[in-house]
Amino acid sequence: MAILTETKEGPLVLSVEQVEEIGRELDALRARVTADLGDRDREYIYKIIKTQRGLEIAGRGLLYLGFLPPFWLAGVAALSVSKILDNMEIGHNVMHGQWDWMREPTLNSRAFEWDTVCPGDQWRHSHNYMHHTYTNILDMDRDIGYGILRVDEAQKWNILRLGNPAYAFMLMMAFEWGVMGHDLEVENIVRGKRSWSDIKALVTGQWKKASKQVLKDYVVFPALTGPLFLSTLAANFTANIVRNIWTFSIIFCGHFPTGVQTFTQEETENETQGEWYVRQMLGSANITGSQLFHIMSGNLSHQIEHHLFPDLPANRYPEIAPEVEALCKKHGLPYNTGRFSKQIGSVWGKLFKLALPPALVRNSPAPAVIVMRRGMATEVGV
Repeated sequence: MAILTETKEGPLVLSVEQVEEIGRELDALRARVTADLGDRDREYIYKIIKTQRGLEIAGRGLLYLGFLPPFWLAGVAALSVSKILDNMEIGHNVMHGQWDWMREPTLNSRAFEWDTVCPGDQWRHSHNYMHHTYTNILDMDRDIGYGILRVDEAQKWNILRLGNPAYAFMLMMAFEWGVMGHDLEVENIVRGKRSWSDIKALVTGQWKKASKQVLKDYVVFPALTGPLFLSTLAANFTANIVRNIWTFSIIFCGHFPTGVQTFTQEETENETQGEWYVRQMLGSANITGSQLFHIMSGNLSHQIEHHLFPDLPANRYPEIAPEVEALCKKHGLPYNTGRFSKQIGSVWGKLFKLALPPALVRNSPAPAVIVMRRGMATEVGV
């Protein structure tokens, strides 16, 4: 039996028994929260939806006075917050199945569509299945760099990596389009690994969804304001950009700051539930902030808790976060958390650092944790 230790010479060691205990404790936590779901959760999501819709109506209304700069700015602000709530606290979480227990048709994870160009069914595959099943497993989780970025030292460097920060900036500005194209695996199309027959159905779905979004934001609503067509078009465009920047920043803070670990397929083969939980905790990071900040992030500021329990209502994450942090402390596991400025600064620092040839930069420390598995010791993280 390995003993959990921390020395100057080496990483922590997590025994098989400790991993199994972590699994049991987190299973029990999940069961307790699930059994407690009820009226206050219903009231919460209905309140969020009512707020989101109210902000959208207010924003659209204010743009009829868009010829006056204060009203235009107010309209953009209201519309931006509305789109962020729809994307983060409503759309993302509904499509994870967090509200399926309510049996409310408008909150059904399989039928819900959000106010963004990516079709819901494609997102459910690329995100719910691929990312949350294979979180931070190299060559399995395509969210590690989204096919264009070097966000981990294990990813090979080449001359094109010098554009890493520029690629990240472009992805941030057009994030909804990047999310839409994620399931296409564009890098594999370029390499000849995917043919038109492989992506035809995906492209068809994307065309249908994106064309409706473009028509709504850049034709119909601007036309409804008559002579203010260009003013409203600019407002809608700005609101979409604000939503893109915010969403990109929150998601990257939860996945790529310093200390977040990646894994190999060999390390994670035939995982137990406890080992899967440990991988989620080591492969995620949180952001501290106010209650409003957490709501605006879709509670993805609690990315660790989200990766542990992606289908639990996100409003419960702040409640269980102290218990998860205490569990990490009990077993010596890192609980990666920090203020937004710290996490986003770390992300952009990494993007610039990993743009450079490996010979010019110092390598990160060795893996923080060694997980003892049945009959073997596996270093978790590369």
